[in-house]
Amino acid sequence: MSRSLAARERLFVALDVASVDRARVLVTELGDTVSCYKVGLELLFGGGLEFAQGLKAAGKTVFLDMKLLDIANTVEKAAANIASLGLDYLTIHGTDTKTVEAAVRGRGASTLKLLAVTVLTSLEQADIEQQGIKGMSPADLVVHRARLAKDAGVDGIVASAQEATMIRAAVGPDVLIVTPGIRLAGGAAGDQVRVMTPGKAIAAGADCLVVGRPITEAADPRAAAAAFVAEIEAALKS
Repeated sequence: MSRSLAARERLFVALDVASVDRARVLVTELGDTVSCYKVGLELLFGGGLEFAQGLKAAGKTVFLDMKLLDIANTVEKAAANIASLGLDYLTIHGTDTKTVEAAVRGRGASTLKLLAVTVLTSLEQADIEQQGIKGMSPADLVVHRARLAKDAGVDGIVASAQEATMIRAAVGPDVLIVTPGIRLAGGAAGDQVRVMTPGKAIAAGADCLVVGRPITEAADPRAAAAAFVAEIEAALKS
């Protein structure tokens, strides 16, 4: 599945902005350089759900970043309602089998693809220890949760590209690996900790890359997006 994706189809621009008006300006500026978008919590609570549906109607691929985590009944019903919207991807927290299996039941026979978030790319060793998880590195925890999620029936795994090689070895070739925390060489990491360049991420086994501020806050978002696509394409060729 992932091998047939063109470079442009592997870049998801994260529309993590406060208003639909700002998101609309960005989409216009990016034009046909970008075909895939992530809509997350910040924009969703500013009218972003209707905007996401509009993107889909305009022929874009839409990744709804809800990171569902709740009791199984709630996750299942939420996933069912989200599946009815006709969007492409939905994130859930891949912390346990009950949550993931509930989302799988909820999406049913729809075309919605489920992506399990393993460990946020903003977290490091001290953070997971603070959560009470002892004796595991972030990479160990990512791989553990990736295996659980795959066995529960998800379509893809969300993790840092630093763990992509280990994830691929753990889950095999047919599960998508989606990696946030992507930066061009020399780019500011911001609040991300486990980051990687686009070329290295693709080489490590990532299928799709999620990029927000390095594009949306660039002086020329279209040129910035083109630079990411170019590096992805070069990595695919090599």
